[in-house]
Amino acid sequence: MRPGQVSEEAERSVGRQEASEPASHESRSGNVVRFGRFALALMVFLCGVTLLLGFANKDRCTGPQFDQWGRSEPNFTQRARDDACYSDIQYLWMGRDIDRHVFPYIHGGINAKGELTGGTVEYPVLTGVVIWLGALFADTDAGFLLGSAILMAPFGLVTAWMLGKLSRWRALLWSIGPPLVLYAFHNWDLPVVLCAVAAVYVMHRGWGKAGANRPLMERATFAAILLGLGFTFKLYPAIFVLPLMLYVLTGGRSGQELPPDRQYDVKGMFKIAGVALLTAVLVNLPFALAGFEGWRASFTFQGLRQADITTNSFWFWGFRPESDPKNVEFQDMVTLWSPILVLASFALALYLGWRRYKREGTYPWIAVSAAMLCGFLLLHKVHSPQYTLWLVPMFVLLRVHLGWAIAYYIADFAMGVGIFKWYHAIDVNKATTIYDGFTAQAVMIGVWGRAALLVGLFIAFLNARSTVDDPVPDDFLPGVPKPATLS
Repeated sequence: MRPGQVSEEAERSVGRQEASEPASHESRSGNVVRFGRFALALMVFLCGVTLLLGFANKDRCTGPQFDQWGRSEPNFTQRARDDACYSDIQYLWMGRDIDRHVFPYIHGGINAKGELTGGTVEYPVLTGVVIWLGALFADTDAGFLLGSAILMAPFGLVTAWMLGKLSRWRALLWSIGPPLVLYAFHNWDLPVVLCAVAAVYVMHRGWGKAGANRPLMERATFAAILLGLGFTFKLYPAIFVLPLMLYVLTGGRSGQELPPDRQYDVKGMFKIAGVALLTAVLVNLPFALAGFEGWRASFTFQGLRQADITTNSFWFWGFRPESDPKNVEFQDMVTLWSPILVLASFALALYLGWRRYKREGTYPWIAVSAAMLCGFLLLHKVHSPQYTLWLVPMFVLLRVHLGWAIAYYIADFAMGVGIFKWYHAIDVNKATTIYDGFTAQAVMIGVWGRAALLVGLFIAFLNARSTVDDPVPDDFLPGVPKPATLS
């Protein structure tokens, strides 16, 4: 009998019930705030309102006049920083041939100065296509921002719907969370977040009439396709393939879907890896064949990026003044050690997840994925503000105390607003140290607050129960009973 295993008949009965969508008629002590169709519609509606606020936040930087290239005037850069309404979307209207409506990668490349040319952008191919589509009918940076927002908003809404179906009221952390206001239209991250959440959804809710009663390999194959697609928007969903492989290797929940007379499903594990890899290759292949230099340039650009004041990572702030971009020796050290430490954090998360599997009988693939994401955010040389959107679904999918999410939102707000205010202070007031004003101190709160919280969350996530298929407790705030609770 495997670790934590009970009788096969009992496990199948319990597993099917918990893997399917939680029933809204569960009987619990105390008054329960039900989550039904109206609540799900409300969740999506609130997300829509938050997305509108997010667009309004970034739209403050557009217009009222435009120059001959469609750049907002007057004082675009100064306004974007001082008003903290900067977005990569609006900024990159110029400089990547987006304003010229050049299809990405095909005719592009990277020059000797490390500058992208000919329509190549510094993102994976499907994000490049989203960028091109968002600019298709635009002739100003304001039009580009609007087109991109219209294109990406449905991804955010579907994410809210899926999180609501998966975790009910905890999805409010996504739908009305401050990160959605700050970053929904800061960069092009909503599509990739949907891919990651959708992978969890198909694993634990399935699709069609069969739903979660579909075989594990069928659900896992679809999830692997979604994670492979996610890789072609932004790279991070690829790391979730590893814990998914181990979940399949161990037969899913309590090992109840292992092949007969097998302790592990090695064949299934490698099939999942192959599906994810094949998906990523098939999407990238047309671009690589049509314009290899332009396609490769997007990866080269990211590899050449230094740990500097724009990367927001502890690599820059933790090693001042040695981390000056002109210090080639230090930058080479970061280029070497950052990926090594990231991979080490992945290995540690996978190992600790395996230890938990040995105790409980189910490999906690969602928890391990969340911990791996924390390791990446902490140790990668670039920690862009919008990466917070990647983390928010993990607060929903795992039953960590809400204090973790609130604390992270506060630190992130200090960073997300403070960094641009500080850039403005540097330009106008020549501020150079954290003693030159509160904005610089806010940046420090953001940098070190996020770093400390990511270390803590690495552990908290690995020990957390899933909100997706574990029984829902009577209290929404762990350890704090409520007269009326959210379920």
